[in-house]
Amino acid sequence: MLHGRSSALARVDGLLADARAGRSGALVVRGEAGIGKSALLDHIAADGFRVLRGVAVESESGLPFAGLNLLLGRVVDHVDRLPPTQASALRAALGLAPADGGEHYLVGLAVLTLLADLAEQGPVLCLVDDAHWLDAGSSDALVFAARRLGAEGVVIVFTARDLHAPPFPAHGLPELRLGALSGEESSALLAEHAADLPRYVRDRIAAEAGGNPLALLELPAAQREGHLPAAHAHRVGALPTHSRIQQTFADRIGALPEATRDLLLVAAADDTGDPGVVFEAAGALGAGVADLEPAEQRHLLRSDDGRLTFRHPLIRAAAYRGAPLVRRLAVHRALAGVLADDHRRAWHLAAATTAPDEEVAAALARSAEDARGRGGFAAVAAAYQRAAELTPDAARRGRRLTAASAAAAEAGQFERAAGLVDQAAELVGDRLEHVRLFRIRASLAGERGRPDEAAATLARAARCAVPDDPDLAGELLFGAVQNAWTARDFDAVRAIAEQSAGLPVERAVRAVARAALGLEGADVAGGVGAVQELLSTEHACWQGNPAVAWWHLVVGDDEGAHERAVALERECRAAGALGVLPRALAYLARVQLHQGRFHDACATAEEGLRLADDIGQVFSVGYLHSVLTELAAIEGAGERCRELAATALGGPPAAVLARCALALLDLGLGRYEAVLDRLADVAGGAHRLYAIGSLPDLVEAAVRAGRPEFAADGAAWYAEWARTTGRPWARAVAARCRALLTDEERWFTEAVDLHRAPGRPFERARTELLYGEWLRRHRRRGEARRHLRSALDAFDRLGAAPWATRARTELRATGESHAQPGPDPLSALTPQELQVVRLAAQGLSNRDIGAQLFLSPRTVGYHLYKAYPKLGVASRVELGRLDLPA
Repeated sequence: MLHGRSSALARVDGLLADARAGRSGALVVRGEAGIGKSALLDHIAADGFRVLRGVAVESESGLPFAGLNLLLGRVVDHVDRLPPTQASALRAALGLAPADGGEHYLVGLAVLTLLADLAEQGPVLCLVDDAHWLDAGSSDALVFAARRLGAEGVVIVFTARDLHAPPFPAHGLPELRLGALSGEESSALLAEHAADLPRYVRDRIAAEAGGNPLALLELPAAQREGHLPAAHAHRVGALPTHSRIQQTFADRIGALPEATRDLLLVAAADDTGDPGVVFEAAGALGAGVADLEPAEQRHLLRSDDGRLTFRHPLIRAAAYRGAPLVRRLAVHRALAGVLADDHRRAWHLAAATTAPDEEVAAALARSAEDARGRGGFAAVAAAYQRAAELTPDAARRGRRLTAASAAAAEAGQFERAAGLVDQAAELVGDRLEHVRLFRIRASLAGERGRPDEAAATLARAARCAVPDDPDLAGELLFGAVQNAWTARDFDAVRAIAEQSAGLPVERAVRAVARAALGLEGADVAGGVGAVQELLSTEHACWQGNPAVAWWHLVVGDDEGAHERAVALERECRAAGALGVLPRALAYLARVQLHQGRFHDACATAEEGLRLADDIGQVFSVGYLHSVLTELAAIEGAGERCRELAATALGGPPAAVLARCALALLDLGLGRYEAVLDRLADVAGGAHRLYAIGSLPDLVEAAVRAGRPEFAADGAAWYAEWARTTGRPWARAVAARCRALLTDEERWFTEAVDLHRAPGRPFERARTELLYGEWLRRHRRRGEARRHLRSALDAFDRLGAAPWATRARTELRATGESHAQPGPDPLSALTPQELQVVRLAAQGLSNRDIGAQLFLSPRTVGYHLYKAYPKLGVASRVELGRLDLPA
């Protein structure tokens, strides 16, 4: 019986019941050591489930994808059924094929698809015990898969220790926290398992255990074996519970014969659980199979399904940490002598080495490079860092520390990377090695929202690189000038432009500088011209850059931005390049918003946000949030808009775009003074690069608030920008602004004429609304109705509720009423359902759709099942006949 855990078991049982019905779920069970997490997994009644179970161990936490190997080792024959790119990534991660250097984020998607495929034959239960010891690659892959579970019939349950262990971040997954047993539950457990002990002894043990179930079970065993005298009990009572239990295990192990202790030490140091490996290594120390019996009799070690396993992780810790250093070194040497796996062999050699040793360091460096090919960047960092510690030569040690810092940065371990960079900087002497360190420092500064520091660091790196590699120096300066612009350090922008003189990339760097100084200053035409020059450049540092789509947006070129973003998105999906895809989706979502495809923009942004959040891309998370915030503002969803704006990360562009979205919300609701307050810095000339689209909002609010002078400079800047870009929609909006400021009809008519060219339907509707209002005020009601009807139809079609309300009110004032339209069927779909429906309508199979959207095929089928009745169809054939807007 599992005392005191009925509610926890009920929650897990609910997940299993859902899985039997085809619904998936995940759970993270947290609590202190010994609180009953593993016991909870043992008591799960998984009848009819395929069960995959693994226990992560501390010694494996630095090995790439060791956790996945343990969990999926018996189902690797299913890997060949995965889509090719996923199969390749998972084979490399599991060591089944040579690493191909592919996209390491694909491993998580491959795990999801594999579990979904297994669930086709019946529900699947994955149990991952001690997840805090998972290697980073396995942890990321499993959490990635768990977040995307839908309708596969898969349950993943993780257990993780709260204290005295590394963190197990599982953002977005539901959690269950196990607490101490009550006094009554503790007494019941002791009565069941320690009835042979006197009542006063059980009471003393209950007080010592503090409601910890493992302590309640192990302290009686220690008492029986004579390892818990009264004095000892008093001494250990001051220790934390997990230390108290571990000490009890250590005392019990210490009473075993020496050969049995050695055998336990080998099993504790080994991370394979392979009896052949353990017994062969133990044989080198004089221990054998017969020496296992005393440990089995005391229930410390057991043979479970062909593996040697400790009954509890604290027993492993006690067996290893309680042994003298000299014995631990001997055990690691013995294991290194019998292991064929190069990774494990290298780490055991390192653990057996107490002084610098180039041969061992080189073995670890080779292990690191193999881990890099498999995408295990945290493992690369750990291996190179330990290799550096064992490297006798100072310069080589510096290079290995540099490699460790770069890998730590790739793994998102920014604090660790910064510390390693500092260590490496004291050792490297080679000029290009210093350049590499500068690049890492700049990358870390960018991740921390310090573009000024990143710019200065890259400029310094370029000075180091110039004599040896002018192309590299130019690439560094190109990054430096963009960071300086982001930091609004225009003196640095000028200096970096001068520094580029004579380099192959000079033209591109100077173009960025002119764009910055022009668009943020008075020479708007020069700034726009510089951006257009950039877009036509052939330099390698520019072509293929994901940000090219955004630069198209800077000059109002929605078509060019759409073309670039769609091409990049397709390339990413085809190659499984999850690292770049969020940025592509961010720009695509922004373009779709401008095109008036609000449903698509929301679906694209939601998908990008899930991916960016999973892989820790701060810039993309902020930018995607800004798209969703603006959509909420247009729809008049005030609470959601404010919630999204509150999550804006750091400085520009996310924080600026969030303020602009809140200003648009206020404008739609008639709160004009609030708009002026929010856009005060924009009116003063700050952040115009990010707030170009909000300058017309500023003009409208200023005019309606009776303060047109507040927006005069912004209107003039926007007019020059629109004229220089030559985009009809932009010139139309500029004419609308001039009409508001001058109250002259000719500018309204010019705006309406220019809007006849395709582009920005929301802006066209706003222009027609404002012109219709102007005509009504001038008692030209018949003419006003035509423009107000057009505006209302557009706002209704776009779902811009507050703007539709304004148009409907104005139309009513002309003497014409207009009924509310029926609901748009697409608006009933969730963002993910909309994506699935569009791809299914193109004839893609569930498996193909899943590969594109990073979902399992069964979840795709579930989304279609939910979408069909909302659209009034019953099959893919009928879906293909629908006139879904592109």
